[in-house]
Amino acid sequence: MSVLAALLDRSLDQMAKAAADIRLFDREAIRAASDVWDNNLFPLFWAASTSDADERERRATAVLEWMASLGERRRGWMTEQAAIAGYDIEALLAPARPHTPGRDYRGQVMAPQYRLTHQNVDELVPDYDLATASVRRLQVERAGARLTASLQLVADRRFAVDEPAPPALLNVWLDGVTDIAFDLSDTQGVILDAGVQKIGISLGPGGRLRAAGGEYHLDDRSWHLSAAGRRADAVVPPRTSRSGRLRRPPGGDLSSDARAAAVLLRHSMLELRSVRYAARADHVPVLKLCRAFSGAGEAILAAGSQHGALRREAAFQDVIRAWAGQGGPDITRWFAAVLREHAGRPDIIETPRPPERTPPSLTDGSPVSGTPSRAALVMATWTAAHTDYQTERPAAAQLQLALPPRTDKSSSEPWRLRTVGCTEPNSFRLHADAFRGAGPFVQVGKPTSAYSLDLHQGALLIASGTGWSASVS
Repeated sequence: MSVLAALLDRSLDQMAKAAADIRLFDREAIRAASDVWDNNLFPLFWAASTSDADERERRATAVLEWMASLGERRRGWMTEQAAIAGYDIEALLAPARPHTPGRDYRGQVMAPQYRLTHQNVDELVPDYDLATASVRRLQVERAGARLTASLQLVADRRFAVDEPAPPALLNVWLDGVTDIAFDLSDTQGVILDAGVQKIGISLGPGGRLRAAGGEYHLDDRSWHLSAAGRRADAVVPPRTSRSGRLRRPPGGDLSSDARAAAVLLRHSMLELRSVRYAARADHVPVLKLCRAFSGAGEAILAAGSQHGALRREAAFQDVIRAWAGQGGPDITRWFAAVLREHAGRPDIIETPRPPERTPPSLTDGSPVSGTPSRAALVMATWTAAHTDYQTERPAAAQLQLALPPRTDKSSSEPWRLRTVGCTEPNSFRLHADAFRGAGPFVQVGKPTSAYSLDLHQGALLIASGTGWSASVS
């Protein structure tokens, strides 16, 4: 049970570290750490909610085994984070089972996720024509001190399909990105060069991505007809009625106040996980939520191990009130709404009165002269015009920028995150120097009409004649 509690506290520490300096914002670390608890929080509370030490350990072991069964990445994260907290959990878990490709609901074999290696690329090329592939989406993003990138390519199949099928999409993820060059003339034609500890991708006449490593996955419903798919089909066991059945997580009924605490923490994790949507990232109070739940694992264990149902209930109420106190008035108001609307417990904490203040204007009509002269790039995304589920999607660009404090009175005030986007950009240029930290930032025009953004003297240049989602202020 101590391991389970420590894993929760490690998740909160990871998220707080990922958001501590917006200039090094790590959106994926926050998403991944919060995603761990989507279906594991109620089992954790169930495991903790007994004064019988032996029963608590039995429950916690079942929960840990359930968590570790949810994939190789999850098990690796658990092992790594438990070790940082001082625990070796491999002895507590059943041996890991090797990953094998699965089958979809039709019984067709599904493409697994591959490492970008020379051998795997050689096996990809006979089935898909990369020389004619086009870029549908490019995203480069900061992950702390590192850069990551994701690339979605539309690739022509070299094999015949037996029915009309959506385009084959090749999704590539790169870690440890060291070089970037891309503009709107670099969207057609791809060369993949996977060496030892070095990945090179050439795009069009002058585009390039260089990285330390990467992975790829084919999103192609016809993959089973490819040469690689036929080889996999010969060795993957057939789908059975049991193979598609989802296991239920271990657990049982929670008492009223333990459930209220679990509901509150789960909704908070969902709020933190919503940073996965880039447009939401600058609206999620990551640091405030992590501060509110600091030490939550130990607090849940202490409350759940109280002798007697009444003492346990009172302890969980105290835990909720402590979380509200650590979060501050804004977080407490949000907590109170969650408890009222989703747990049916409006009585546990009092709702503070909202402050009497008028929020600063963020209208698109604010003058460009009032915008910052420096910024740091956190994320840049370009998406080509395409059809998605019979819906026409225009070309688009999206940026996440770290901006300095609005006031110059105190250099100790934190930088802030701002997400903006535009449709149908007529210019999109991105080079590695755009991510070298805070630099000169120039805006020309009005956000509601023709508008361009320039960072690090042309390392990032985006222009649109149709207006932006918001001003950068």
